[in-house]
Amino acid sequence: MALVTTAEVCDANPQLIGSGDLRALQPIFQIYGRRPVFSGPVVTLKVFEDNVLIREFLEEKGNGRVLVVDGGGSLRCAILGGNPVVQAQNNGWAGIVVNGCVRDVDEINGCDIGVRALASHPVKANKKGIGEKHVSITVAGTRICDGEWLYADTDGILISRTELSV
Repeated sequence: MALVTTAEVCDANPQLIGSGDLRALQPIFQIYGRRPVFSGPVVTLKVFEDNVLIREFLEEKGNGRVLVVDGGGSLRCAILGGNPVVQAQNNGWAGIVVNGCVRDVDEINGCDIGVRALASHPVKANKKGIGEKHVSITVAGTRICDGEWLYADTDGILISRTELSV
């Protein structure tokens, strides 16, 4: 995917867009991390102002996967910080997309991983461990299911029901 942009994928696949098999997220995310282009199979998580389950996922081997977190769009605290992003980088995650906020932006921007989030916020999240793993979520106007594929670059983020061959 590194040589083909999300725009080119959209241009080449109008039938997939029309059928809903290829969907673009609304352009609401800020770009963080040193990897502006990333892709991989999706792992979904739904939490609200709590980062325990995010940390648990990122402690696992990523194997090129992308963690997509529906944080409810909260702008009241950061649910992802520098330490878990460093761990994700070291564990082989391709990227993290957060429908919520991050903090430790300088540390995140030093990591060789792709991160998208709504904004940065200095307040840390709760640590109650409440959330749902591997569930269908709706982020940026788009339904996203565990096991679908995510493709991100500086133009935007695409979700595909299947891995795209380019």
